Amino acid sequence: MAHFYLAAALTEAGAELVGEEARHAVQVARLRVGERVVVGDGAGRVADAEAVEVAKDRVALRVLALRHEPAPARRLVLVQALAKGGRDEAAIQAATELGVTAVVPWQAARSITRWTGAKVAPGTERWASIVRAAGKQSMRPWSAEVRPLVTTKDLEALAGTATVLLLEPTAERRLLEVDLPEDREVVLVVGPEGGIAPEELDRLTAAGATPVRLGPLVLRTSTAGPAALAALAPNLGLWP
Repeated sequence: MAHFYLAAALTEAGAELVGEEARHAVQVARLRVGERVVVGDGAGRVADAEAVEVAKDRVALRVLALRHEPAPARRLVLVQALAKGGRDEAAIQAATELGVTAVVPWQAARSITRWTGAKVAPGTERWASIVRAAGKQSMRPWSAEVRPLVTTKDLEALAGTATVLLLEPTAERRLLEVDLPEDREVVLVVGPEGGIAPEELDRLTAAGATPVRLGPLVLRTSTAGPAALAALAPNLGLWP
């Protein structure tokens, strides 16, 4: 399989890889003139291309065939609580490969990992790097978005405009039993290692969110979101 790269500008005439993309192509993948790759702009345009110029920090590509993939009909967002041991990062990586529209870091009450002050920017940049790499791994025509860090108060406000589903093992309703209006963004909320705190469940439910369970098993914070995404993807048209 040809390597997949992202280029900011992609036209029928050609594209350029610069910066980290070019360095990866040249130094890691050992791309040479005449070799073929797949390149996308993260906004639906994808091309089969051939390298015509290769330098240390720049690769010029000739486009052989260009296509435009339509945007997903439904928006599915994962709000992932910050978690220790890289479990939050594992969750967003898998969710990106599975087709999530956006990921959102959540500073939950039971999050052991904390993003405060100077830690917010590096944490967000780390997530963006993981999402970008996962998008290239899965050759996504449309890149996933990394939204700013949110608090529980922010999620209360979001519940007024989106269909917010709280993944909670003790919930009475099953995930696939919930009606999902087509005119609303679907937001999956996953707690940290200790789960969503009772007071958070109460606040978010009062704001309009719906607690749901996946099944009889209790999943880790790293697997709950991707599992829910995989369950919903066919019904939401993410996997046509």
